[in-house]
Amino acid sequence: MRMTCSHSFLQQETVVHRNESNKRVMSAISSFDTQYSGGKRDMISLAKKMAASKVMKAIRVSEFGSPSVLKLHSGIPIPNPGPKQVLIKVHACGVNPVDTYIRSGTYARKPSLPYTPGTDAAGVVVGIGDGISSLKTGDRVFTTATDTGAYAEYAVAPEDSTYRLPDSLDYVQGAAIGIPYFTAYRALFHKASAKPGETVLVHGASGGVGVASCQLARALGMKVLGTAGTPEGLALVLEAGAHQAFNHREQNYIGKIKEAASDHGVDVVVEMLSNVNLSNDLQILARGGRVAIVGCRGSIEINPRDTMMRESSIIGVSLFSTSSAEKAEAAAALFAGMEAGWLKPIVGDQYNLDKVTQAHEDIISSPGARGKVVMIM
Repeated sequence: MRMTCSHSFLQQETVVHRNESNKRVMSAISSFDTQYSGGKRDMISLAKKMAASKVMKAIRVSEFGSPSVLKLHSGIPIPNPGPKQVLIKVHACGVNPVDTYIRSGTYARKPSLPYTPGTDAAGVVVGIGDGISSLKTGDRVFTTATDTGAYAEYAVAPEDSTYRLPDSLDYVQGAAIGIPYFTAYRALFHKASAKPGETVLVHGASGGVGVASCQLARALGMKVLGTAGTPEGLALVLEAGAHQAFNHREQNYIGKIKEAASDHGVDVVVEMLSNVNLSNDLQILARGGRVAIVGCRGSIEINPRDTMMRESSIIGVSLFSTSSAEKAEAAAALFAGMEAGWLKPIVGDQYNLDKVTQAHEDIISSPGARGKVVMIM
C-alpha cells in the first residue's frame, strides 16, 4: 500500500489574477534578496531570473507507460501559489518507487494528464499565497506532497505538507525525508503500534523507507534486524542502526533471522516486498506479531493458519490515509530526531533532471537499494 498525490497543474486563472500573483512572487523574492548575501543572494538572483521569464524546466508525463514517457520540458510556466500554498525553488527532489507505479498507470490513483511527478521536494520558499502563517520567504523547506509536482525547478506545495529543513541537513538529504520517514513512522507506530523492547524486522532495509525504519526503531529502544541483497546494502543497514543484518538473497536467511529473534519471535515486520516475503514473515512472528505492508508488486498465496495460533495481524500502510493529527505527531517526532542527530537520511544514487528516465529504471531494476534515490536541479 502506498500513497499518491495529485500532481496536475493549477487551472489557468484570469490574466489579472496571474499578474497580481506574479507581482507578489517577485515582490517576495526582492524582499528576501535584500536580507541575505553570498550564496543565498546568488540563489535568489537565479530565482528572480526564472520568475522574470515565467518559465522553468520540468518533467512532464502526457501518457502512462514505461520510463520513456518522462519528458523534460524547458518552457513550463512557473506556477503561482494560491491560498495556503507556497512556491518553492527546488534544489533536489526524491524519487520514490510509487512514482514509477503512478507513471506506468498501474497505481490505484491516477493523476490527470499531463502531470509532473514527485512529492518530495527540498529547497527555499520564494513566494507565499494568502493565509500562510507557519512559513515565510527564505525558509529552507522539504515537502511530503506538492500540488504541481516535485520533478521541476519550481513547485507549489500546500502549507500543511511543507516543513522547515534544519541547517544541519543539506537539500539532498532534505529530499530524502518526506515520504520515506513519514511512511516509516506510520508503519511502525500508527499501524503496528511498535513499542520499546520489541524486536523489529525491516524486510528490505537498504532503501529510503528501510533506512528510516531502522533509524526510528533503534532510536526508540527496539531490537532492530534488517535485510538487504548486497554487501554494500548490508553495511548500509548496519550504519542505519540495525543490530544485525541478513542477506535476503541467501537461501537460509529466514532461519538466521529466527535464531536472532530467539524463541520469542519477531514482534513487528516492516515489509517492503510483500508479494515475495509475506508467507515467510507470518512464520517468524511472535504471538500477537504484526506485519506492516509498505510495498507490494504483485500477489502471493499465504496460509491463513500461520496467523491463527500466533493471533498475528497483517496491516496495510497508506500514507495517503494519514490524518492531520497523525501527520503533526509524526512531524514532531521526526524533528526531535533531526535535532538530536539520529535522523540523518542516507542518500544513494543521484541524478540530474535530464536523467529521470534512468532514475526510474534503476529504482525498480537495480540489484539492491543503497539509500534514497534523489534528483538534483
